[in-house]
Amino acid sequence: MTTITDVGAIGINVRDQDKALAFFTDTLGFEKRLDAPISPGMRWVTVAPPSAGTSIALIASEDGQVGTDTGIRFTVPDAAAERTALEAGGVAVGELLQWPDVPPMFAFDDPDGNRFYIVEEMA
Repeated sequence: MTTITDVGAIGINVRDQDKALAFFTDTLGFEKRLDAPISPGMRWVTVAPPSAGTSIALIASEDGQVGTDTGIRFTVPDAAAERTALEAGGVAVGELLQWPDVPPMFAFDDPDGNRFYIVEEMA
């Protein structure tokens, strides 16, 4: 057994950390948790929704590889309203998906083409 107790951060590759930071803070309303140099020309940048325990690390892609399905699901009280708000803010959003006994959800992409999901909180 390990002594792992939590998930601190999930990393995603981005082309430009400053542009990614602006998208997550200005467009999505996340807070910047950390922005610190780790070596010359490199920094560790994390963002998260204000009440979240887990952060997203915005990792500068060394080989230009970006645009992946992250598998990350963010929760919101109302998925339809969130979709409308993100779309109005210029975010590329997918169709609102709804099935019986499953919370409504949709996908969206960040400016680097990384795919995320919004899922309505279960009542």
